[in-house]
Amino acid sequence: MKLYISSDMEGIAGVSAWRQVDARTPHPEYATFRRYYTHEVRAAIEGARDTEACEVLVNDSHGPMTNLLFDELPSDVRVVFGNRKPHSMVQNAEHDFGGAFFVGYHGGAGAANAVLCHTYTPSVVYEVRVNGVACSEATINAGLLGYHGVPLLLVTGDRATVEAVQAQMPWVRGAIVKESIGAFAADTLSPEQARALIRRTAHDAVANAKNARPYVFKPPLTLDISLVTAAQADLVATIPGFTRTGGRSVRFTHDEYPTLFRAFVAAWRLGGIAS
Repeated sequence: MKLYISSDMEGIAGVSAWRQVDARTPHPEYATFRRYYTHEVRAAIEGARDTEACEVLVNDSHGPMTNLLFDELPSDVRVVFGNRKPHSMVQNAEHDFGGAFFVGYHGGAGAANAVLCHTYTPSVVYEVRVNGVACSEATINAGLLGYHGVPLLLVTGDRATVEAVQAQMPWVRGAIVKESIGAFAADTLSPEQARALIRRTAHDAVANAKNARPYVFKPPLTLDISLVTAAQADLVATIPGFTRTGGRSVRFTHDEYPTLFRAFVAAWRLGGIAS
């Protein structure tokens, strides 16, 4: 199997504060949690390979997207590093993958009891819907995978995140590494316990891959974004194809999901200028 992994940091065991995952103004704790992050990704790879041989591509999808400790991953794994990727957290997922893992994911903007919840950028995106469906990062990213026929097999993170994904994609196996207590606290497994759980769950996810299916949004497609401020909506509405639907809201329609996804990426990036 060819396996695609999109990895984030907020859903890693122990994470409960922005300073632990902020690579741009690094706190001493970032180095520690960067290592925990790398090891959870490695545990997912090892669990998949406990079931069958897997060619693996990992997309470092957190912040500047240069967080993984490359030399602490299996030597044959390829990694997509770097920011400003057109398809962001699911860059290069259009290839012939048999399944995908989302490791270290977090709840969407406004989610209850989901530590550090947000959708792509908390200072810009208040809510995202595709065809009326409320989207977390997992949802909107799974939609691009699904367009290419790739099913999501595994998600790891806090309970709220895992259960929200499974409500939309019941076939997905989930590894719950912590119980969030609001937005800035968590009752968490130790790093060792989290790695063991992820490895077991990844094994089960690949073993049961035949029961999974791609998550697909059917055209015509409508993307609705509520921004945090009206000033952000002012800028996003200047992107060709977007229309203003309210003081802080914009809409984009298209028949192909990759185009809609790139429009979403352009929207939150441009909106960030007005933040």
